[in-house]
Amino acid sequence: MSRIGINPITVPAGVTVSIDGLIVTAKGKLGELSARLTDDVIVVQSEGIINVKPREGSPRAKQMWGMSRTVVNNLVVGVAEGFTKKLQINGVGYRAALQGKDLVLQLGYSHEVRYPMPAGIDIKCPDQTHIEISGADKQRVGQVAAEIRSYRKPEPYKGKGIKYEDEYIFRKEGKKK
Repeated sequence: MSRIGINPITVPAGVTVSIDGLIVTAKGKLGELSARLTDDVIVVQSEGIINVKPREGSPRAKQMWGMSRTVVNNLVVGVAEGFTKKLQINGVGYRAALQGKDLVLQLGYSHEVRYPMPAGIDIKCPDQTHIEISGADKQRVGQVAAEIRSYRKPEPYKGKGIKYEDEYIFRKEGKKK
């Protein structure tokens, strides 16, 4: 039995969820998101609560149960509150700034790196060494954060690079004489 799939999803006030066969759509203050689920699960909505249940007789249904529940929950939470990833830049001369709809990164290369802001994603730079990425779609927020981080991953000797704010960088000891 799935420990995640068994939990019901509560729909907060201001969010409407519609279920049309295998397509679940959520509308809220941050926009509208939809997801197509596998036919191995059944989604039932009743009075502000959504339950996801596996179809009988299919071993794959038990595998997809928890994931499908999480996808629906991410839709509901995304349109109600949104998701945020925070990045931190470490290194001498490394900095970030917003210029119009572009994120401009100076990461020790001979040129500056320009990252255009995708639609539906909001990028903020509270200061030169922090980046906040927010949006309604959890997958897209994480993908944008991963793409920005990939320009200069943190290295293990001095810790220079772009890292997630809660990420721990395993540090190595340098050469010894």
